[in-house]
Amino acid sequence: MTIEASNEAGHRGRIRLGMVGGGQGAFIGAVHRIAARIDDQFELVAGALASDPIRAKASAKELGIADDRAYGSFEEMAKAEAARADGIEAVSIVTPNHVHSPVAKVFLEAGIHVICDKPLTTTVAEAEELVALVRKTGRVFVVTHNYTGYPMVRQARAMILNGELGKIRLVQAEYLQDWLTERLEASSHKQAAWRTDPARSGAGGCIGDIGTHAYNLACFVTGLELDELLAQLSTFVEGRRLDDDVQILLKWKGGAKGMLWASQVAVGNENGLTLRVYGSKGGLEWAQENPNQLWFTAYGRPRQLLTRGGAGALGEAARVTRIPAGHPEGYLEGFATIYAEAARAIRGARTDEKPDPEVIFPTVEDGLAGVKFIDAAVKSSACKGTWVRIT
Repeated sequence: MTIEASNEAGHRGRIRLGMVGGGQGAFIGAVHRIAARIDDQFELVAGALASDPIRAKASAKELGIADDRAYGSFEEMAKAEAARADGIEAVSIVTPNHVHSPVAKVFLEAGIHVICDKPLTTTVAEAEELVALVRKTGRVFVVTHNYTGYPMVRQARAMILNGELGKIRLVQAEYLQDWLTERLEASSHKQAAWRTDPARSGAGGCIGDIGTHAYNLACFVTGLELDELLAQLSTFVEGRRLDDDVQILLKWKGGAKGMLWASQVAVGNENGLTLRVYGSKGGLEWAQENPNQLWFTAYGRPRQLLTRGGAGALGEAARVTRIPAGHPEGYLEGFATIYAEAARAIRGARTDEKPDPEVIFPTVEDGLAGVKFIDAAVKSSACKGTWVRIT
């Protein structure tokens, strides 16, 4: 969204936002709060920021939330805010994975829009229940796969939709980190502890944490739907209860093939999210650590570097570009784009209007697809690498 468009939207009144999770010691909650403020379209007015009521209220005080809107539980918050004339319009869920479903259900049933971190839930059954509830309530539901908000990701998607790559043949995605090379969960590392705990993370470790990002990115950019996968989930760190490395073969509907590799023990890698797509007429390559660049090669032609805001940028990229070419945009701005798109949908819901077709964000159905992907990969690996169909 351009700066002018975001300012114009802001004049129509900020969206009253609540947050569940994201209190003291949390990482992703602060990211969401920054993202919600970048385009000046949300105002954080309420929160149940921790499972411990004392820490929840202390966290709210630090953020300037009024005492009467600092809640000790998400149930209390949903009930109280739904009853207020100035109650929250949307809630941001930034808790460990196992809490996503119960929180989302309570707020949807209270008539409040939901912005939820990924993965959507820890089980397919819970995800399907949320899809049904969203359809019943008609509320806006956004899953924060933030990489779909990057301008050059939108550029890649548009180029594929425009047919510039021809028929897609190969899709390769990877997300490589090294921060779990040692058993951090055995120390007091809060983020490592819940991400490697099946009770809080779900059946997948690395695959749920970052593998879903790589998968969602591949689906978003190509528009393809996965048919089957064959997965090998490995746990290299002794004593760890969930996978820390994932290697998957992919068969897409329509005949394309591919691979996905996600690892949190690939020493020397920080946040190496990369996507490569090759078709009958050309290929694209994008890397998150250089997000303002997209490599495009038309068959038989020299490799071409496209840049955010530069020559060759399409309108789909331009509408989510905030600053001139050469100034870097990245992780926080990608998150902010998802919040800006959510804001347009939520404002439309105020008057029962659908947002313009150009407004794109990961939906509850995309969240369900991610959970089905995790489930299929876990099943395939448990069966020592058999092909599992996505149903």
